Amino acid sequence: MSRIGKQTVVIPEAVKVKITSGILTAEASGKKMEYPIPECLKVEVEGNELKLIRKDNEQSTRALHGLSRTLIKNMMIGLSEGFSKKLEMVGRGKRAKVEGSKLILELGFSHPIEYELPKGIEAIVERTIIEIKGYDKQQVGETAAKLRGLQPPEPYKGAGIRYLGEHIRRKAGKSAIGGGIAGS
Repeated sequence: MSRIGKQTVVIPEAVKVKITSGILTAEASGKKMEYPIPECLKVEVEGNELKLIRKDNEQSTRALHGLSRTLIKNMMIGLSEGFSKKLEMVGRGKRAKVEGSKLILELGFSHPIEYELPKGIEAIVERTIIEIKGYDKQQVGETAAKLRGLQPPEPYKGAGIRYLGEHIRRKAGKSAIGGGIAGS
């Protein structure tokens, strides 16, 4: 049996769970998430715990068992606490600000970049730190990755957008390679 799949998922008090026609619906404070339960799994709710049971022992079923349990657990954590990722802008002339549902980034290009934040995602900017918050873990990570992709950190000076605490392998510049004056 899957080590992760056999663990129960604790349902927080603020979250209401409902299972109808193969779809698990979780709601909390106006936020709603749905997860289609694979046909090879059965979900049982006992009190404030949720348990996934496999119908057979196929390889694909065993894989879906652990995956489904983790996705459902992330739904519970997201609806009760939320998820966040922090990005750091490194280098000169990099600024960011939030206007409504848009994140406006000045990254040294000829024009500012206006990034429309997806529904359920909010951004908080403090100087050079951008914090992405939301209740859907996949959406928070995807938004952070797209923002990082606008100007990934370069290997010589490390300038660009990176995750807070991310280590960038630096390369030696051309002054460290040559050693002497060319042509002498």
